Amino acid sequence: MKIKELKALSNEELVQKERHFKEQLFEMNFQRQMGRVEKPAMFRSLKRNIARVLTILNERERQNNGKKT
Repeated sequence: MKIKELKALSNEELVQKERHFKEQLFEMNFQRQMGRVEKPAMFRSLKRNIARVLTILNERERQNNGKKT
């Protein structure tokens, strides 16, 4: 997913996306152990998507904390 698409989502939707990406990564790691990985490049993209989501959530949290003080 692109960063612009992710920034348009609410915090709840971002948390759901993160959970979904982590589930996919878990399933792919399981397939890797079984020796049946169809798209090895998906590992990289899933990890990057998870990092993007976490980055956006942290940015929003910092903005909210900065406004309160």
